[in-house]
Order: sequence, then C-alpha cells, then structure tokens
Amino acid sequence: MIRAYCQKIAAHKAFERFVVAVIVINGVILGLETSADIFAQYGDLLMLGNQLVLAIFILEAAIKITAVAPQWKRYFGDGWNLFDFSVVVLSLIPFTGDLAMVARLLRLLRVLRLISAIPELRLIVSTLMRSIPSMGNVLLLMSIIFYIYAVAGYHLFHAHDPEHWRTLGVSLLTLFRIVTLEDWTDVMYTAMEMHPLAWIYFVSFVIMGTFVIINLFIAVVLNNLDEAKAERLEQLQPPVSRDELLRELRQTQESLARLHRRLEAQDERRPDG
Repeated sequence: MIRAYCQKIAAHKAFERFVVAVIVINGVILGLETSADIFAQYGDLLMLGNQLVLAIFILEAAIKITAVAPQWKRYFGDGWNLFDFSVVVLSLIPFTGDLAMVARLLRLLRVLRLISAIPELRLIVSTLMRSIPSMGNVLLLMSIIFYIYAVAGYHLFHAHDPEHWRTLGVSLLTLFRIVTLEDWTDVMYTAMEMHPLAWIYFVSFVIMGTFVIINLFIAVVLNNLDEAKAERLEQLQPPVSRDELLRELRQTQESLARLHRRLEAQDERRPDG
C-alpha cells in the first residue's frame, strides 16, 4: 500500500515541479546568506529555511527509494539518483569549527540538483559527458597546432617582445590569450614593429585555433546530442505489448496468405508450355 502510494507521488508531475521549486528556493537562501546585513537580521529564518529544505530532500529520497523497493538497483543504479542521495547524506554530516565552511560549500551542491531534477538539463550534461572521448582527438589536434605555433612564435618574436614570447610556456599562454580573442591585436601590432608580415602568423592562428577548432568541438557536441536525443526517445516509447505483437503477426500472416493466393492465380492463368 505504502509502496503504491509512493510510486504515484514519485511519478506525478506536480511532485517533480515541487522539488524544482524547493531547489530554486534553496539557491535563493544561499544567495541571501552572502549578504552580511540580511544574515544579521534574518539569520535564524535562513537557517530554518535550510533545515526545511534538507527535510524535504530527505523525504523525497525516502519516497523514491520506497517506490522501487525492494529493487534497490532501480534507484541506486541511476547516476542522477546516486548524486541526489549523496548530496543529502553529505548535508547530514555535522561540520563544526574550521570545517563549518565546508558545510556551507556542500550546501551549494543542492543547487546542482536542478540538473538532475530537469530532464532537459540531464540530457545536456549527458551529451557533454559522452562528448569527452570524442573530443580527445580534437584536443590532440589543437595541442599539435598550439605547439607548432608556440615554437615558431618564440623564434620569431622573443627578441623583440620577451613579455609575451620569452619561453615556450609563456608563448603557449600568449597563444591561449590569442585564441580567446582577448586583445590579441595588441600582441600582433607589437610583433609587426619588427616583422611587418607577422600578421600572417596571427591571422592564420586565429583562423585555425578559433574558427576551425571551436567548430570541431561544436560538431562533436551536436553529433552526440542527436544520439542522446534518439536514445531518449527510445526510452520514452512504451514497450510493445503482447496483444500488439499478436496483432502484427496476424496482419503479416494475412499479407502472406494474400500474396500466396495471387501467385497461385497467376500460375493458373499462365498458358501451358
């Protein structure tokens, strides 16, 4: 009885919206705590709000666990549920003294629960996680381009502009600044004072590093997003019932029977010999 009741609550859309609202309220409370004036006046209310939010999270976890009992793997086998449960457990650990700051920082993890509570955000995060292996090749290509341009930049510009090109490490840091398009023209004009054609070096790197590489990252993410959406649609499709399978089987048998009769009729009309 209790399990069936918990299943109805966990599957209800209003329950999901309520949890999202509580997470947002918790985020607002954490933001208000950063104001010394507000905390001095309403500190007790804010602490009470934190306790109420924690109590709601504990109740939510209990409802979801009860809904799948005794098949605990259905809850703890899901990475998002495991993350939610870990946030609740960490919030229950008492931190005092110097570790009180750790407790405040751990409460920030509750805001991250918005990702697990909203299916669309879960899809985006799952896509990014799936994209990491594919991005390895793009990162390797980017590293090769950075290394080649850093060594070339050191030999070309370190004598005239040691601030940006004095070592290989500084050269790589300068290239990172250029690829972010942050005041990269200042570095280029300084280099052009010694090498008028230095603009070729900088423009080619901006094209390679900014437009080509970033577009490759976007392409990898979009490709994995399409795959994740397709898998999500398959999961949302209801399983085929036994009656549907039998109905499709009968339709197939009837189609084969009609085809067989047509073939027999053609054989009868065909002239002998």
